[in-house]
Amino acid sequence: MLSSSAFGGVDVFWHEGMLRHDAVEGVFDTGLDPGFLDVLEKHPENSDRIRNMVSILQRGPISPHVNWFPGRPAIVSELLTFHSSEYVNKLMEADKSGERREIAAGTFMRPGSWEAALLAAGTALSAMQHILDSYGKIAYALVRPPGHHSQPSQADGYCFLNNAALAVKLALNSDSCSRVAVIDIDVHYGNGTAQGFYSSDKVLTVSLHMNHGSWGSSHPQKGSIDELGEGVGLGYNLNVPLPNGTGDRGYEYAMTELVVPAVSRFGPDMVVLVVGQDSSAFDPNGRQSLTMNGFRKIGQIMRGVAEEHSHGRLLMVQEGGYHVTYAAYCLHAMLEGVLKIPEPHLSDPIAYYPEEEAIAVEAVESIKRYHSEFVPFLRGT
Repeated sequence: MLSSSAFGGVDVFWHEGMLRHDAVEGVFDTGLDPGFLDVLEKHPENSDRIRNMVSILQRGPISPHVNWFPGRPAIVSELLTFHSSEYVNKLMEADKSGERREIAAGTFMRPGSWEAALLAAGTALSAMQHILDSYGKIAYALVRPPGHHSQPSQADGYCFLNNAALAVKLALNSDSCSRVAVIDIDVHYGNGTAQGFYSSDKVLTVSLHMNHGSWGSSHPQKGSIDELGEGVGLGYNLNVPLPNGTGDRGYEYAMTELVVPAVSRFGPDMVVLVVGQDSSAFDPNGRQSLTMNGFRKIGQIMRGVAEEHSHGRLLMVQEGGYHVTYAAYCLHAMLEGVLKIPEPHLSDPIAYYPEEEAIAVEAVESIKRYHSEFVPFLRGT
């Protein structure tokens, strides 16, 4: 099958088996039924959000630019390139029990969850291999459950297996890639990916996130600017905690003033964009107020980064995004930006939300000053 990337398209990797993961109903993501509410809500990470992402790409205005490829389950040996055998065994035992298990706070495993997690990991690996084999340059792994909070030996934040990190490992083990830049725009710190490559100078991990700090034992990392990496990896972890309400212009400023210069100095062979639409306006799990225009601009910037540094090779991996309808719209807009579609094909149903550009600029400038003083690798950004 001819890749649509050759004529301005995106190759999307997907498997409907990922819809079989069903967490719980309750109060937000706790699974708690207090007994005095008539209506409980679905867990934020539910299949409806992904169904809409699939359908907007299948039937929305961008559909002529989308080429579909099947996902597949990962095998254990692939998981062990990033995760410990003890951790993988723990997940397999939890699956065999056939019972509902809370693996970490808000992170529930039920029958079907492990199958979906294996499909998510394998689908991300297939998308990366597709690029490595030169079948296409722009690929999007439309996966769930998400992965970027999953550390080598710890589940966290709705994540079991780190889909993006496994794809990075695959790239580093290939003949055509020795350095990978990972840019994470999910509203929460990509702590699992950062932790897995914290001592590596082969992977630049960059995370733009709201300033939420640690949320417990499963997520000890704070996502603060002083988490820089260690050993030979010192300076290869760049955290960009942004004030709540940062919005479109603040994110664009952070991308152009921090992310692009850092990636340029690093010089990657592959660029991986870790995508979460939970940084959008009114997402139940975030407070960053990005609109479709903001996501479209991020897509444009990332396409430019890939063209300049990785011969146009760009893998996108889906993470959060919990507003069941607006997350799909924001995905559509981001892919329009990646594909350089000059005019929006969909109007924004929210259109505008107040943003704190001045506060965001001040935060970014403070981060720049910090890194210029303490991290020679990023000096000059």
